[in-house]
Amino acid sequence: MLARRHDPIVAIATAPGRGAVGIVRVSGQQLVGFVRQLLGRDLQPRQAHYLPFNDGQGQPLDHGLALFFPGPHSYTGEDVLELQAHGGPVVLQLLLQRCLEVAQTVAPEGLPVLPHLRLAEPGEFTQRAFFNDKIDLAQAEAIADLIDASTAVAARSASRSLSGAFSQEISVLRDALIHLRMLVEATLDFPEEEIDFLQKADAWGQLHTLQGQLAQVLARTQQGALLREGIKVVIAGQPNAGKSSLLNALAGAELAIVTPIAGTTRDKVQETIQINGVPLHVIDTAGLRQSSDEVERIGIARAWEEIAQADAVLFLHDLTRSNAPEYEAADADIATVLAQKLPKNVPVLHIWNKEDIANTATAVPEATAGLRLSAKHGQGLDALRQRLLEIAGWQSAPEGLYIARARHVQALQATGEHLAQAHALLQTADPALDLLAEELRLAQHHLGAITGEFTSDDLLGVIFSSFCIGK
Repeated sequence: MLARRHDPIVAIATAPGRGAVGIVRVSGQQLVGFVRQLLGRDLQPRQAHYLPFNDGQGQPLDHGLALFFPGPHSYTGEDVLELQAHGGPVVLQLLLQRCLEVAQTVAPEGLPVLPHLRLAEPGEFTQRAFFNDKIDLAQAEAIADLIDASTAVAARSASRSLSGAFSQEISVLRDALIHLRMLVEATLDFPEEEIDFLQKADAWGQLHTLQGQLAQVLARTQQGALLREGIKVVIAGQPNAGKSSLLNALAGAELAIVTPIAGTTRDKVQETIQINGVPLHVIDTAGLRQSSDEVERIGIARAWEEIAQADAVLFLHDLTRSNAPEYEAADADIATVLAQKLPKNVPVLHIWNKEDIANTATAVPEATAGLRLSAKHGQGLDALRQRLLEIAGWQSAPEGLYIARARHVQALQATGEHLAQAHALLQTADPALDLLAEELRLAQHHLGAITGEFTSDDLLGVIFSSFCIGK
């Protein structure tokens, strides 16, 4: 895609399927002649024109609106033509094909009207907006996040990122970092000067302030990334502890089959739920036990695979069997394996289920280390939802929260590591200024990767390939 980014492109810009309106979008340099050949007339910039869209024999394919946006005052920064027709798949495909045909029509000067016009690849319109300095990389990603937003909180946060709220915070950090680099490199360039530039300019104080600002931005970015990415929560435990019932209760729908028969769940069942706008990817797994059934053994193996990749595990216990020696021993064995398979930073929340009938048990453990609930009747579910938000690290949504991605968090963390190295160098009696300058340069490099100032072509390809075609 990067190698052909100067070719004119065309695509259907609306979602597949039937709808009231569908849009075909063309972007490229100098589209005026193409527009005239396609529509039989010139268009006034940024004005809607109602007219027929004709085929090669002059017969209307459809009637609709045509809008022309001359560059650089357009979405991509190039000339952009939008044809708004009825939203039938066949109609839009005919318009798309017509655009490609007209592009190869020979103009009076003997050349094609629009050479090299081709179908756009995923995200290519937005990629051109990025290359033409209409938006930065963080804003480009926010466009995809706004389209994919599944909650009102996520949509508003993506809109703030698109408007440049996140980019502005990165810009403030970058400007402060550039100023600090200037001081250090000036000292390197003029070592014979008697004035200690770094001490006079309070370089240590500036760096300390910059680290504090970075920490605040990182905290908000982590919240924004959580809002977008969510966390993976796996429900684990012995058969018939109520795992499927708990998934159904959290999802508010009958997703998993629930029966009194042990081993009913043979494979994972996954559902994404929203709690205060935060997505949680909850996975119900097969009951953990020794089994001679080959299918069940495969399901149990898959359960352990999911557990090993979890961000949090809900270890479900059955209160009605809590005093049975065999049950307690099996729970202890599961706990031992969990401790072996899970990284130390992955929390395990103990859930004691069947509170509604627990009074029939001869002994009920004090569940001080977990939560008691009834997945069947909903008792204790609100407390569980709140605990899941705490595990995820979610705080009440701050005003002005912007959406972010895991790569943004990683870039800010890398920036912080280099600033910490720079801080350590400045605290020495005779700082190695060349090393200090390099740490600051690397910090700026990671910061610039967020907005696209320093970004590899490979990363750009990965980012934009996840967009829908026509955007």
